Amino acid sequence: MTETASDTVPEYAILGCGSVGHVAADRLHEQGDDLIIFDKDPSRVEALRDQDMNAVERDITDPEVAEMVSGTPVALVLTSTVEDNEEALRNLKDENPDQYVVVRANDPVSHDELEEAGADYVINPPEVIAESALRALESGEMEHRVDRLVGVIEECESLAVVVYRSFEPDEIASANALCSIADALGVDSEAFYCGSQRYQRNEAFANLLELDVNDCDDDALDGYDGVAVIDSADEYADFGFDADIVIDHNQTDEAVESAYADVGSNVGSTSTVLTKYLQEIDVDTPTDVYTGLLHGIRSETSYFRRNTTPADLTAAAYLFPFADEDLLEDLESPSMSADEFEVLADAVANRGIHGSFLVSNVGFINSPDALSWSAETLLNLEGVSTTVVFGISDEVIQVVGVSKDARVDLADAFDEAFEDESESVGHADEARVSVPLGIFGTVSDEENDREVLLELAEETVKTKLLDAMNVEEDE
Repeated sequence: MTETASDTVPEYAILGCGSVGHVAADRLHEQGDDLIIFDKDPSRVEALRDQDMNAVERDITDPEVAEMVSGTPVALVLTSTVEDNEEALRNLKDENPDQYVVVRANDPVSHDELEEAGADYVINPPEVIAESALRALESGEMEHRVDRLVGVIEECESLAVVVYRSFEPDEIASANALCSIADALGVDSEAFYCGSQRYQRNEAFANLLELDVNDCDDDALDGYDGVAVIDSADEYADFGFDADIVIDHNQTDEAVESAYADVGSNVGSTSTVLTKYLQEIDVDTPTDVYTGLLHGIRSETSYFRRNTTPADLTAAAYLFPFADEDLLEDLESPSMSADEFEVLADAVANRGIHGSFLVSNVGFINSPDALSWSAETLLNLEGVSTTVVFGISDEVIQVVGVSKDARVDLADAFDEAFEDESESVGHADEARVSVPLGIFGTVSDEENDREVLLELAEETVKTKLLDAMNVEEDE
């Protein structure tokens, strides 16, 4: 049988064209890539030539094969016989050590042997098939999940989308996206907030998205056919209303018995979950929804520095081309108010570091918003993995903490430290609590008395926090 060869140096060489090699050859040929194929089976070679491919009948272990493809940038060695693959690999590397060689293995043992023999990349077909099956399973599960969500929404004529307790960019963006989905499905929707920590910076974020967020009064939800809650699945038993939909990326031990629940999705933000929904649901989506979700992911993961998963990065990459750059700039670069600047300066000046734990008392404050800004900023200090900043506002000690330490659960620590005084809001990596001054509140406004109040509050808060987090104060 006559051999054929390309007059030019092919981009790819395939050594062994069984089931795996044939798939690779078909894909490369369809893409228009120049390739040469070697196989010792004459019928295979003939069939490949009938498909207008450059195929040569030759045993891949023949050293002349390595000589023939020494100038080819990439070689793929893909027979089902590991011994032949290893011999061909050695021939190729002896002829051209810089050639990039992909080799097929059959199991983890042969995978390691081929890597040691010099393969640049080793593929294991059973592992590839398993990964493909898992991706298909994940895709099918998401499609089924979204179908269920759409079904629950479409059963309603009106839907209240509730941000419960924690009013942060991730929750706001997710609520905005769910309202958009409901509206696109022909269901009237409105956003509500059930909580007391509606800070100015995050209120401005909602305003930039043109999302009206109503206060969740006792009877505010009565007129709605359905209620969806964003985050706070761990407080499901305390909602005080029936929730038809609960979506929260955080894990919880709380039993959630709503008609639709997507809880603990193993991603870094609820905005990531909503982005997956938008990828599955064929509806028109406003630019502000994409932009808000992108900011929600970035904010919740502290710009991919905290609790970030590949799914968060994939979601952000999907959203980015649809986002409004000017709006994103406004969302992510808000101007710092004089109050925030002064609080940050006090947080830096008054910081105390105990191992990797930083705590700072900023004194009397006008806006609790500034505490979050300071806590996030101080987390950038070298050696610091958890920050807690607190101050006094309106006869309440406001405490905010953030952490990038997977061993720390701030929500649990705050609950333990202040369980008798107040209830914390947040999750393992970010939490806040408002502690009434109680008996401290009887201190007068005289300057000396205010200093005493600050000292008492600082001693109390620091002692409780350090005890709850098992941190020695004298570290």
